[in-house]
Amino acid sequence: MNIFKRNVFIQILLVFLSSGLLMAQNYELLIKGGRVIDIRNNIDDIMDVAINSGKIASVEKAIPANQAKIVIDAKGLIVTPGLIDMHSHNFFGTMPNAYLSNSFSSVPPDGFTFRSGVTTVVDVGGAGWRNFQIFKNQVIDRSKTRVLSFLNIIGSGMKGGAIEQNLADMDPKLTAMVAGQYPGVVVGVKLAHYSGPDWTPVDRVVAAGTLANIPVMIDFGGSTPELPLQKLLLEKLRPGDIFTHTYAHVKGRTPVVDEKGKVRSYVFEAQKKGIIFDVGHGGGSFLFEQAIPAMKQGLLPNAISTDLHTGSMNSGMKDLTNVMSKFINMDMSLKEVIKCTTWNPAQYIQRTDLGHLSVGAVADVTILRLRTGDFGFTDTKPARMNGNQKLECELTIRAGEVVWDLNGMAKKGWDE
Repeated sequence: MNIFKRNVFIQILLVFLSSGLLMAQNYELLIKGGRVIDIRNNIDDIMDVAINSGKIASVEKAIPANQAKIVIDAKGLIVTPGLIDMHSHNFFGTMPNAYLSNSFSSVPPDGFTFRSGVTTVVDVGGAGWRNFQIFKNQVIDRSKTRVLSFLNIIGSGMKGGAIEQNLADMDPKLTAMVAGQYPGVVVGVKLAHYSGPDWTPVDRVVAAGTLANIPVMIDFGGSTPELPLQKLLLEKLRPGDIFTHTYAHVKGRTPVVDEKGKVRSYVFEAQKKGIIFDVGHGGGSFLFEQAIPAMKQGLLPNAISTDLHTGSMNSGMKDLTNVMSKFINMDMSLKEVIKCTTWNPAQYIQRTDLGHLSVGAVADVTILRLRTGDFGFTDTKPARMNGNQKLECELTIRAGEVVWDLNGMAKKGWDE
């Protein structure tokens, strides 16, 4: 190559380098210009989020687009850690008359998580110590969604009816033993659907949680006469234990809002003590006549969850973004709602590796659109509440992989 050609080549190369056209692409994915809400890291700002090798690689004000293979324009959208649904039912199967334990009312997670921005679900009570291995092999190990578990204190799980009344099958030691075999996967113990006027199930579920050093979640009620809610919250449960279906009014359980529309004083005392109040919307456990006055008086949830199953998702609950939207329209701030579906539940289930966008954390990311308009939301009575804001999931990333893309944000045009 003569001197003239060499000089021309060098000049052209310098132009390419200065324009960044030959810059190394350091990132597989880059989300640009979204409103990033990351509670753990105290971020609520317009930021860029870069992802590489399934991990969060960088969160900065401006990351050059030419450093990434795929660039997602998130301008006008909300970027959050992958949502955590702390109350779900995913032990699906084909056993007849088995309710939410290897039967037809539970739902396969991947079909119903990513489309609503959820990257982690916690199945609460579907499996007990007797059938947890089936649940793990059949659901946990075969799902892209991260599936965790609260073991049922009933050894055979949440099969409904007489099975869940069997005190002889509520074994704290065996429950704690199985929990100890799967740390970080079994993240709690669940009690539900016991209908006797007896504190024994509560005592045994707390004993199991204490032995395994994990929280318990209790679906309280159904006894005649009612067991005192005040005693449950202030004497039986420990700080960090979870009271689900907070805004329910069901037979056999004292509602948190009394007949005069006032939140019972001991409920605030319990929340101050450290009892976790979880929404657990479900198909029959969320009423606006409870939630709206409670919210106005300051009883905000600590965690927002669905209680997802075939009944709830096809009635008033629908999905997690719909439940989150209800709370936004009850004047809960967007930031608080995100907190209750990311960093809060991550702490409650002792999985603080989740629920944030720290560099090095697994790249579970949700991109949401907050729509404005005229919307209607229903509870489980059913009754309607009108609202003017609604969350919609645009895109979900699980461990660095785009697993839901409503409008093709991560794709090139067909003619490019």
